[in-house]
Amino acid sequence: MSQLSTKYSPAEFEAPLYKEWEDKGYFRARSEHVLEGGREPYTIVIPPPNVTAVLHMGHGLNNTLQDVLTRWRRMQGLEALYLPGTDHAGIATQNVVERLIAKEGKTRDDLGREAFVERVWAFVDATGQTILEQLRAIGCSCDWTRTRFTLEPDLSRAVREVFVRLYNKDLIYRGNYIINWCPRCLTALSDEEAEPEEVNGKLYHLRYPLADGSGFISVATTRPETMLGDTAVAVHPNDERYAGMLGAQVRLPLTDRLIPIVADDYVDAEFGSGAVKITPAHDPNDFELAQRHGLPVIDILTPDARMNEQVPEPFRGLDRFEARKRVIKAFEEAGLLERVEDHRHSVPRCYRCDTIVEPRLSEQWFVRMKPLAEPALRASREGSIRFTPDRWTKVYEHWLENIRDWTISRQLWWGHRIPVWYCENPECNATIAATEDPDHCPRCGEARLRQDPDVLDTWFSSWLWPFSTLGWPDQTPDLAAFYPTQTLVTAADILFFWVARMIMAGLEFTGELPFTDVYLNGIVRDAKGRKMSKSAGNGIDPLQVVELYGADALRYTVIAGAGIGTDLLLDHENLEETFAPGRNFANKVWNAGRFALMNVQDAQVQSVADVGAQLEIADRWILSRLAIAVRDVTRALEAFRFQEAAETVYHFFWSELADWYLELIKPRFFADADARSKAAAQATLVEVLDQVLRLLHPFMPFISDALWRKLPPVAGVTRRESLVIETWPAERPERIDSEADAQLNALMELIGTVRNLRSEYAVPPGSEIRIRLARAGAPLAAALRVEERALRRMAKVNSLETGDGGAAGKSGAHAVLRSGGELFIPLEGLIDVERERERLGKELARLEGQLRGTEAKLGNEQFVGKAKPEVIQRERDKAVSLRQQYEQLAAKLKAFD
Repeated sequence: MSQLSTKYSPAEFEAPLYKEWEDKGYFRARSEHVLEGGREPYTIVIPPPNVTAVLHMGHGLNNTLQDVLTRWRRMQGLEALYLPGTDHAGIATQNVVERLIAKEGKTRDDLGREAFVERVWAFVDATGQTILEQLRAIGCSCDWTRTRFTLEPDLSRAVREVFVRLYNKDLIYRGNYIINWCPRCLTALSDEEAEPEEVNGKLYHLRYPLADGSGFISVATTRPETMLGDTAVAVHPNDERYAGMLGAQVRLPLTDRLIPIVADDYVDAEFGSGAVKITPAHDPNDFELAQRHGLPVIDILTPDARMNEQVPEPFRGLDRFEARKRVIKAFEEAGLLERVEDHRHSVPRCYRCDTIVEPRLSEQWFVRMKPLAEPALRASREGSIRFTPDRWTKVYEHWLENIRDWTISRQLWWGHRIPVWYCENPECNATIAATEDPDHCPRCGEARLRQDPDVLDTWFSSWLWPFSTLGWPDQTPDLAAFYPTQTLVTAADILFFWVARMIMAGLEFTGELPFTDVYLNGIVRDAKGRKMSKSAGNGIDPLQVVELYGADALRYTVIAGAGIGTDLLLDHENLEETFAPGRNFANKVWNAGRFALMNVQDAQVQSVADVGAQLEIADRWILSRLAIAVRDVTRALEAFRFQEAAETVYHFFWSELADWYLELIKPRFFADADARSKAAAQATLVEVLDQVLRLLHPFMPFISDALWRKLPPVAGVTRRESLVIETWPAERPERIDSEADAQLNALMELIGTVRNLRSEYAVPPGSEIRIRLARAGAPLAAALRVEERALRRMAKVNSLETGDGGAAGKSGAHAVLRSGGELFIPLEGLIDVERERERLGKELARLEGQLRGTEAKLGNEQFVGKAKPEVIQRERDKAVSLRQQYEQLAAKLKAFD
């Protein structure tokens, strides 16, 4: 005990404990235990954070939940592998390094591709492990010997293997299509990477003159600058307003080009004027319409979203938003701007830099997703894969049912280079996809080969993560032992980016689902419900929380606030209050643990089995409550009800063990206590501490292990050296003791009621009181026969009168217990009755006046007719509260009569 500080100071033991756990290999999973020893595996792969990232509260929540599951399953005897690693994060990492070299006055083009990539590698080597080190600080029990990186050679080989296999099956193709283009990152994005944002914008109604001079046709658009690339106007074939115009031409303003009016079912006749401008190079639907009608495609934007040489000279070189202003002004001056309306619509933004994405015609590489999606959809419908919360099942299935091809090429230099080469022999022009760099064309033998300059989408490597990290495409022991994995824990915002694609990849390349359970945790938000982010300035640094309050406090707080299907709200402006639940619980565990250990540290502790005959009602009760807690925590974790599991441990430790059991058994540790009673109390206490610290370990690993190691040995019981590798508490249904539960619950109710009445009637804390108890039920009567001393000590009762003649008294406090008993506390001599009667009378008069005023206001038709509904409801709530207070005080006053 001398080594345990009297004050909870997590900094003293958290880091040393973690180092010991890691040094002793407690987190190391061994494939031979599965393949040769027959042990059941349990695998969680970490959602690989960006190699440039630092720990934020989203990581704190997500990785804590993963670690809870891993530690729990490890304690259950499974060969648990929590596999860590990082993602090369093509766009994000390249952006970071480009900003760094920009400070030197250079661009990536100044360095050249090879030198630039070397700079990125140097940056990653220096900072790439930062977030993994930070995960250690919050206690993540990862097998660090298996740390992987999506750009390391083995994983790169897996990426090439997958690309070539899909290419050979005609599931990867190259073509000119409209893609999402980020003018800031200068790369294509997938549909999922162009995140829609609802904005208040404008809808511009533009007049296009008919070529024959007979009038105008109006079109509506939110992007008027794109009209410079229009190649048609389209109407619905059944729209009678335009039946006479089909086949006619309009003179496109500002360009002096003639474009046709065409009919197509795509057009919504109810939107705007029912006529729409067609800009095939800058809208996916327009592009498809243009293909159907054989329309030309005019690309009017440069990669950085400026007007190119395809537009009239006055607009060339303008940024797209400046061009928008100029186009509107020109239409207005020409009398062709019909009107401008406020319009709320969705604008896609780059998921990395938040730049507004531009639809752009571009030659890119794509994956045909429909054939890959069908098995993944079937797995969900058949129940082979389960989502928690279940509502995400329909979201997942809807996305797969409507899936579009995946744009996988990126115009970057950092990432997996697309493994495709082009033969430069003009008579051959072969395209070669290969897992190894070719030195000649297999068709013509030409040595002049040019590799495709693009790299693959970052997600193309991470969709292989569950099996590429285990050695695939080689049939390694790790792959045989730990794949498929069992559980994936991640955030719902990457359900499509990552989760669904991993399911498709697992089925396609291994023939098995990569996991069977997907737990989608909520988003971490601030107290106002806003998503935490650096740009918003509302984030919380988990390492600061660890420094201030300890990792266990952080872990418990986020788990206790993370209910299934709910977001986690944390106040970044008040860390002390935000993390009070975890900090206060850790303090309670430490102090109660130290007190308990002081009473058993020098004892020759026997097992509960050996002292079974000497167990008293309090011992039987706490063992029963422990058995229920073990059952409930285990069931909750099995159902991913993390919050419920944590709250169960909290309630058992704080209320049942610390506040009640320790108080009940204190006299049994006194010097004059009966030896047999003391031995039973010590045996029970050590057993309960041992088991509850095991329950607590997945949630608060540091404090639980620090205290558990101080438990004294128990005769005939063998323990391991750390909770990390200790066993999970076994369920003991035979210990659930309904009789002891009923008796102790009745006793605790009585003690609690006496305490409440003492407080309510302002009985001085040091005063001992008499109580009368009538018609006590059998459980309470039985409890009092053996634990009346607890009532006397814990409620400061010096006299207990019992009987069935009623608990009436001249002047005092009354209460009816849930068990049916009637309690009376005589107050004569304890308080100044007349003074209390006078005070209560004045208070009743004040409440009566307030109540009359509120009821009069509610009875006023003019007030009810004009006031806002929320104001009226507030007054009604006030009336109910005043009436309840009045009735309670009236009952107290009556008690003095």
